[in-house]
Amino acid sequence: MIEKIKELLERYSEKNDKYFKLRKEMVEIQLRERGITNEKVLEAFLAVPRHIFVPESRRSFAYDDTPLPLFEGQTISQPYMVALMVELLEPDEKKHILEVGTGSGYQTAILALLSKQVYTVERYESLSEYAKEKLKELSIDNVVFHVGDGSEGWMDFAPYDGIIVSAGAPDVPEPYLEQLNPGGIIVIPIGDRFYQDLVKVIKTEKGIKKEYHGPCVFVPLIGKYGFKD
Repeated sequence: MIEKIKELLERYSEKNDKYFKLRKEMVEIQLRERGITNEKVLEAFLAVPRHIFVPESRRSFAYDDTPLPLFEGQTISQPYMVALMVELLEPDEKKHILEVGTGSGYQTAILALLSKQVYTVERYESLSEYAKEKLKELSIDNVVFHVGDGSEGWMDFAPYDGIIVSAGAPDVPEPYLEQLNPGGIIVIPIGDRFYQDLVKVIKTEKGIKKEYHGPCVFVPLIGKYGFKD
């Protein structure tokens, strides 16, 4: 998707987009200075116009160092948290990625620019449709959308090379491990409903390996293998 990144960088360049300067500052100060080092990830964050993925009433805050409310009680995550999770996932142009929690589609767009194919599951149909329209606006077409219980993963297109979860779970749902290729990575917040640790799970021949990457707070993962509604 290198050509798509170039296309978006031109379409939303400094001369065409009043938010470009804010987006560039976000990338340099919030991401690079905090330790995000993957240049492809940084380039994707510069290319994707975050402001179109937040409600119009919140667009002036789109590049602030904070999560922002959406609808259905959901949020668009802090830019740094999205970048950290994407970097930990290690996407590349050969990988098929499962995203749990489409939200408004911002992270979906980032993943689509960095991966071969993205399959994204959202609990709320209204959010899924919103995200679908936003990615259509950007002419991103390597994403398949699904409305359902994200805690179950999505067996139809398994196995995946990576799974990224934008909701806090009590533990790694068993279906994720079953639907993951050997050597694959899961990035998921694990904890209770109100406080989690960001965990990178690597599936090896001997089992799973977990790496912990700091505290975080996400909405709970609701479903059969998550929390009860």
